[in-house]
Amino acid sequence: MQGLPVIDQPALLTPVRPLGGAQRDAGPGPVPAKRRHRAALAGFVLIVLLPLVLAAAYLLAIAADQYASTTGFVVRKADKASSPAFEFLGGISSLTSASSTDATILYEFIQSQRMVELVDDAIGLRAIYAFAFDPEDSIEDLTRHWGRMVKVHFDNSSGLIEVRVLAFAPDEARRIGDEIVRQSTIKINELSAIARNDATRYAREDLEAAVAFLKTARQQMGTFRNRTQIIDPKADIQVQMGLIGTLQAQLAEAMIELDLMRTSTRNDDPRIRQTEQRIAIIQERIRIERGMSGVGDPAGQAAFSDLVGQYESLAVDQQFAEQAYVAALATFNEAQAEANRQTLYLATYIEPTTAEDSDYPRRFTLLGLAALFLFLIWSIGTLVAYSAWDRR
Repeated sequence: MQGLPVIDQPALLTPVRPLGGAQRDAGPGPVPAKRRHRAALAGFVLIVLLPLVLAAAYLLAIAADQYASTTGFVVRKADKASSPAFEFLGGISSLTSASSTDATILYEFIQSQRMVELVDDAIGLRAIYAFAFDPEDSIEDLTRHWGRMVKVHFDNSSGLIEVRVLAFAPDEARRIGDEIVRQSTIKINELSAIARNDATRYAREDLEAAVAFLKTARQQMGTFRNRTQIIDPKADIQVQMGLIGTLQAQLAEAMIELDLMRTSTRNDDPRIRQTEQRIAIIQERIRIERGMSGVGDPAGQAAFSDLVGQYESLAVDQQFAEQAYVAALATFNEAQAEANRQTLYLATYIEPTTAEDSDYPRRFTLLGLAALFLFLIWSIGTLVAYSAWDRR
């Protein structure tokens, strides 16, 4: 176009740098691949290989062989038949499973410090474990070591208890297992005795009170008989009244005989005198017997009535004491029978075994698990490190 100046020199253009270039150039940049590989390899050596070598050295060269003894038992209850006919035939009984509470108590007892003390006192547990335990340590330390060497498995549904004992000799492991069974049996017997005592305690107290009452009643009756020299006043009066009745019958017969003789014989007949003497003797005997029984004498009758009243009172007390004793004895026998039906037993279904080979520690299993977990730790750490490097 005319009138406009023509510029012959090219325009100066300034190149534009890409956005973010300054920041990318200013950073340190990604970690080189070789450096990453060397770091991962070093981590594998430190995290996996070195601990695994140390564990293998300990398990294969230092760790002592351990022998296992296994035993199993269950708490059972003898449920005796309550039918009197069954009891007459010899107390037929059947074994039933005890409550889970009893088995749980035994399960906790085996792992308790008290069990450790009993086993230590019986067979010298500190000496048995002296290879890996300082005998001078406290009972608490021994209990913790016991928890590592004795494993107890309890099946709550069936009540089965299985115990695995580890020791450094087969016989020692079996000895510990035998002692665990023995102490468990003692504990179950104690629990059974406590249950029986609780079940029969009140019945026994009632029976003792009834026995004491019966003894007192019988002693009082004995004192009365010794004082009065009368076994049974009622029986005594009946005997005396029977004797008086017999004498009166004889007296009547003699008097009739006398009347007949007077009408048929002379007055100086000797038989009349003999009959008169016989009548007089019978009358005197009747008078004596009446005096002894108090019949016809108000004072005597009152005294004898008092004796009869005292006797009847003592007899009622004795009869009531006997009935109370019979009832208390029946109640006690029933409570005792019920308690016997709740008797607990320790049934051992696996006797303590004696190992022939040392299955523990499971060296290769432990090494395999250690290798697995160490490899997982190293892998996770490596992935985390790679992720962090990629974000830089």
